[in-house]
Amino acid sequence: MATKIDKEACREAYNLVRDDANGVSWVTFKYEGSTIVPGEQGSEYEEFVSSCTDDIRLFAYIRFMTGDAMSKRVKFVLITWIGEEVGGLQRAKIGTDKTLVKEVVQCFAKELVITDHKDLDEECIRNELKKAGGANYDAQAE
Repeated sequence: MATKIDKEACREAYNLVRDDANGVSWVTFKYEGSTIVPGEQGSEYEEFVSSCTDDIRLFAYIRFMTGDAMSKRVKFVLITWIGEEVGGLQRAKIGTDKTLVKEVVQCFAKELVITDHKDLDEECIRNELKKAGGANYDAQAE
């Protein structure tokens, strides 16, 4: 059965993360049967990490404050999480299903596919964003 996405509900969740006026810094998009729908949301990165269990696959849109001594800015990352216990057919479908998510989630600095919990480390994600961020003035700090 072909995967579908609830575009309106997912767009609302996406816009929550993009909105500077609320405390939502991440949202997941999960599978309900063959439909991708908004999942959990929160303000602490650790909450997101705890939702990434070995038996699921999901997409996440996350806000990070990045920058250096000269400038701070918001960057977004799109993460595809594939748990170790996810079957081969579901793993194979996630690439095509991601195109549905990208119809809604269009603004991000970095896209990551993660299958190992150690790669969910916040510092690892921040380093990836820093590499994608362009100019880095940290070396000029005091």
